[in-house]
Amino acid sequence: MKQEALVAEILALPVADRVRLVEAVWDSISAVPEALPLTDWQRQELDRRLAELESDPDAGASLEEVFARIRRGK
Repeated sequence: MKQEALVAEILALPVADRVRLVEAVWDSISAVPEALPLTDWQRQELDRRLAELESDPDAGASLEEVFARIRRGK
């Protein structure tokens, strides 16, 4: 099957099925993280963010707090 036909078939799926497909594709990619190495910029940015978190671990918000803010619309 040509790529264009495959894409058209995927886009014809209901949204819920496309979401499941995306999740399955992402799971297959994340299973081999070494297949997508970080760029120098990405590594530096992650190191910077980690250092910031370690210097003040209470500065951020928990996942629960973030979700609560999202649900409140803020």
